[in-house]
Amino acid sequence: MNTLTLEVTSLADGLAAFRHGWNSGKAEDGARIGFATPELLWKVLTAKRWELLRTMTGQGPLALREVARRVERDVKAVHADVHALVDAGIVRRTTDGKFEFPYDAVHVDFMLKAA
Repeated sequence: MNTLTLEVTSLADGLAAFRHGWNSGKAEDGARIGFATPELLWKVLTAKRWELLRTMTGQGPLALREVARRVERDVKAVHADVHALVDAGIVRRTTDGKFEFPYDAVHVDFMLKAA
């Protein structure tokens, strides 16, 4: 299964994980995208954007109007949300202008600890 892991991690920890993978020569399964804080994670991944990801998962490249039709939302609002996901590296734009969420699943990984 091709899984995207979204995690809350510091820059230092993210770089350390990259170095470990680079030095070991072992690629991780799936992709990882890190956010500096839980607040930033939830700012990027609003409820409407989760709905877009759920709709786009496993569907291949889709035109923006098709995404809007499937979630029964206004094209302009979907445009803003899809581009926010593109800017975060979660959704990618294909060479023919369509949008793709190229994963079969999403895993969110973070821990809340006492301050």
